[in-house]
Amino acid sequence: MKSLHLRSVASAIVIFAAPIHAAAKPNVLFIAIDDLNDWIGCLGGHPQALTPNIDLLAARGILFTNAHCAAPACKPSRAAVFSGRMPNETGVWSNRTKSLAQLQPKIVKLPQAFAQAGYRTLGTGKLHHSSKSEDSFSEYFKTEQRWGPITRKEADYTEADLPSKGSGNPRHLANDSTGRKIILPLNRMPSDRAPDKKSGESFDWGPWDVPDSDFGDTKITNWAISKLREKKDKPLFLAIGYYRPHIPLWAPRRFFERFKDNPGKLPPFRKDDLSDLDEIGKLRALEADTAGLHKTVVENKQWQKAIEAYLACITYIDHEVGRVLDELDRSPYRDNTTIVLWSDHGWHLGEKQHWGKWTGWERSTRVPLIIVPPKNQAEAFAKPGSTCDQPVGLIDLYPTLIDLANVPAPKNLSGQSLVPLLKNPAKESKRKLVTMFNPGNVSVRTKKWRYIRYEDGSEELYHMKDDPNEWANLASDPAHQAIIKELRGATN
Repeated sequence: MKSLHLRSVASAIVIFAAPIHAAAKPNVLFIAIDDLNDWIGCLGGHPQALTPNIDLLAARGILFTNAHCAAPACKPSRAAVFSGRMPNETGVWSNRTKSLAQLQPKIVKLPQAFAQAGYRTLGTGKLHHSSKSEDSFSEYFKTEQRWGPITRKEADYTEADLPSKGSGNPRHLANDSTGRKIILPLNRMPSDRAPDKKSGESFDWGPWDVPDSDFGDTKITNWAISKLREKKDKPLFLAIGYYRPHIPLWAPRRFFERFKDNPGKLPPFRKDDLSDLDEIGKLRALEADTAGLHKTVVENKQWQKAIEAYLACITYIDHEVGRVLDELDRSPYRDNTTIVLWSDHGWHLGEKQHWGKWTGWERSTRVPLIIVPPKNQAEAFAKPGSTCDQPVGLIDLYPTLIDLANVPAPKNLSGQSLVPLLKNPAKESKRKLVTMFNPGNVSVRTKKWRYIRYEDGSEELYHMKDDPNEWANLASDPAHQAIIKELRGATN
């Protein structure tokens, strides 16, 4: 693993800052990671998680261990983060609805609030789930969104190779940057979602023998580093949106090498896990809405390879995060910058026979969330390395950041500032954190419970302390009707 970017503990102690002339206004480094569940070292979500840079970042600030998205899909989750409003307020319910810019053209998005307060706002990568990310920033760097070392167009099937896409021998030829012919998909699995469409198959995984610089995530890191080296008079709001570990799970080969002698370990799994669910819950588990079918993965003996690829992609992104943090530590911004690292939602890798997101279960809603206050304000906040297990949401990021920076707040934000928890992470809360996945589908998380209600009235209840894998649905248990009634009230 010598080739991975492992930052030293000594360098981790040197935390953020800003130019003296901007000291009154803290800078913001806002790092979003696409489709990252809790498989990072500091959250202990998988025994083979290798994320030294993210773990060191958590050691520098406050790690929220019970954080959840507003909606378990890219577009509605990101719309909620950047608007500070829940899906039922913006109308951005899913990836299939119109964008925030279309539905709420007058809403003041998070970076715009900072721009109005005199900030220089820069963005790159996947921030909004649309081509309108650049509209939210004074300067924006765009690169290929999903397909890594090849473009989306290069991933598309031709008329000649399309008939193979849904077959047992899918075959689409592409060229890498060295001119080598690559047969896609790398996992050699038939397409479940779009076997008759020319669009490239994203439910794929495997290594590429190309330089890191062929990947969009490295390109956006390079751009962000260049901006941290610029000297400007205004305080900085820098947002970086990493694409991995969104599918296809492609990364440079070296991030896969550690699995040669240590194969990927499957997540906890029960064959009868769906037996206590109503039909709508089973449908959520088994449909190939945002990825592919568990049945296809198992039949093609690809489950273990998918686990390895997801972990490899996470370590690749951790490497890129480390590069940014190293540059920040060398920059004049190192003492006066708030850092936030978050993911837009979780991701299933076979749990409940599901792949992808768009469910109300823990694997889909839980996200990493780390907030590091500025070093020059450290005495006002909890000890670095603190953890908070109170239920919080990504919907809280907007009010938290404007609170930390003393930026004027738009009216009617849905979330609440996390500053009190940044000061006292042990502060008890009776909050019922809501996640929405289309009208009528709601998931509620407290410190101890998860409650799910579907549009047809079906319900699920899980005791998250005793049953972290959500294997025992307690909704029909007479002993738990009082808590169901209480949590049902949070969905109205």
